[in-house]
Amino acid sequence: MKFEPTKLDYTLSPYTGMTRDSWIEAAKYLLKGVFDNLESIDAPVVMPRYETEVTYPQKGAPEWRIKAEYFEGLARSFFISAPLVHIEPDLTLNGINVRDYYKKQVLCAVTPGEKNYVLNYTDMKKTDTSGNLFSAFQQTVETAALVICLWLSKEEIWDTYEKEEKDRIAEFLSDFGHANTVPQNWRLFNMLDLAFLYMNGYDIDEDIMRDHAQNILNYYVGEGWYRDGQSFDYYSCWAFNMYTAMWNTWYGYEKEPYIAAKFEENSNELMKTYPDFFDRDGFTNMWGRSCIYRNAATSAFDGNLLMKNNTMDPGLARRICSGSLLQFFTRDDFLWSGVPTLGFYGPFVPLVQSYSCAESPFWLAKALLCLHLPADHPFWTAKENNGSWEDLKEGDVKVTTLNGPALCFSNHGSNGITELRTGKILKAKGDVHGMNNYSKLVFNSKFPWEATVSENVESQQYVVEYTDENIFVKANATFWAGEKKDVLYRRQFFEFEPECETHWKTAINLADFTVPYGIIRADKIRFYRRPARITLGTFGFPDNGTTMETREKDGFKAVILKGKDHTGKEKQLAFTTFAGWTEIKRVDSTGTNPDSEKSIILYAETERNKQYGYDPYFLISQTITKESHEDFTEDELFPISKIEYTDPQNCGGYGPVTIHLKNGETREIDFYGIEAKLSL
Repeated sequence: MKFEPTKLDYTLSPYTGMTRDSWIEAAKYLLKGVFDNLESIDAPVVMPRYETEVTYPQKGAPEWRIKAEYFEGLARSFFISAPLVHIEPDLTLNGINVRDYYKKQVLCAVTPGEKNYVLNYTDMKKTDTSGNLFSAFQQTVETAALVICLWLSKEEIWDTYEKEEKDRIAEFLSDFGHANTVPQNWRLFNMLDLAFLYMNGYDIDEDIMRDHAQNILNYYVGEGWYRDGQSFDYYSCWAFNMYTAMWNTWYGYEKEPYIAAKFEENSNELMKTYPDFFDRDGFTNMWGRSCIYRNAATSAFDGNLLMKNNTMDPGLARRICSGSLLQFFTRDDFLWSGVPTLGFYGPFVPLVQSYSCAESPFWLAKALLCLHLPADHPFWTAKENNGSWEDLKEGDVKVTTLNGPALCFSNHGSNGITELRTGKILKAKGDVHGMNNYSKLVFNSKFPWEATVSENVESQQYVVEYTDENIFVKANATFWAGEKKDVLYRRQFFEFEPECETHWKTAINLADFTVPYGIIRADKIRFYRRPARITLGTFGFPDNGTTMETREKDGFKAVILKGKDHTGKEKQLAFTTFAGWTEIKRVDSTGTNPDSEKSIILYAETERNKQYGYDPYFLISQTITKESHEDFTEDELFPISKIEYTDPQNCGGYGPVTIHLKNGETREIDFYGIEAKLSL
């Protein structure tokens, strides 16, 4: 059953109709699914599961892994209930008082001997046979969720505990807060544990707190983003900017004003561009790890509004938050047995990661934490506005390039879509999951990434086959070179290994620029060996009845797909090849598209057979999309009037290549000198 809000106000919220009452409805909708799966007030939050090969806990898992699922279910569903019980303390679902359930289960979770005890750090360390002196456990993550929720429901739950019960919870939190953690965003979990303890009068080691806080601050790369491990993703913005806001409120402003001021400054910097990360409908792009958390990405706005000197436009914040919520909650495949699926939309195994369990998707309830804002807060009372999108007309494109996190996102006024191009990516050469999440050439807010469809074709990725040995290689590293004259430059390496000199690795220089409905690619081959075949796939196209048309003009070729997505919304995609390619083909697939069971991937193909032949180096193509079946014009399908090469052989081996567009604009593609700018 999909979410259908009833308390709408299109005067206050002209884009979504969503009000605070609508958000309360959404939270109850989500929480009802949890309580419908609970037999009694004594049952742990262990939800039905449909996928067991990837997720934990697997058969025969150690006790701490089983208990980790208990804690995930409790703490992450608490994200939904905590603001609700503050608004409606007597809320009852499936015959169980919600406030009483969490008050009881939190105590059970921290009390040795209780059936639902989730193990403290010391007890887990005793059972750890890994030999790792610096072990960190999943429960550390959930302790942060626990303290956030106890703060949100302070009057209804935390304040009602006896002193001995509070001390018991505090001892459990202190054991985690002062223990080992993962040296990236997890440091924030320990910081929140310690801050909660300090806020409630318990002793903490302030040196440990300060060490974590200075490390978090020094992960900062600029423009509101932090480096969280090697790759950048939503954790790099929403996690850091949400948690640091809470830490500031609980501890930082008082005890570490320098660091707190920096966290606030960084959050305000993020707000300058982060709204443009979402499309005209407020949709969140499927990108990076943990996509099962969906609209949790919008919690960064709530984080900024928690800062003392916040700068986010509240009407725009609510518009994006509401749009992203509706993106998921209103789909009929969002829930499975009352619980958000392990997927982006419906169940989607290629997306699932081993650190997830059936309850993990409740992390998306971070987006619902905005319900802690009182009814008279500007987030709820300001009129919705759509930020940059209100000024973008047909044909306009707004491009934002952030060199720190190596992100370039473009807002297309013609179709309302946001496309994301990324860099500074390094994945293991066999990490197909990581390459899907990070290495796509473009991520599209209305065409989520397609999983592997065949050995020689990937959606929005190049695949190279060494035809003399029938070996296929894929791009697992993307270096960033930045933007010059409206063209974004990057380089991808295939089967990159740090221990191997890059001159022994196939690579491709990437250059792309926006057009009203999408992006034109003008990439240059850097093969160290041949013979080789190369393919380039477009976005995966949902196949629920699709028509295909082929058009040709001036030696260029275009293939157009028209169809509908899972929800019945019209979709259109056109793929045009201009230079370097031999032909366009298609592959049909099942189970590889997050939106639709069946899908189609158009792809271009060509070969280079001479080991050192001066053959065409440039591969020029265009992918454009539309949310309707209205035909693309001929100039939209074939926007290039002329490709001008420097070398007389017209291969693009040296010198700039100038692309002349029919609208009178030109784009100069010049890779000379990017060696000095490549960064990872």
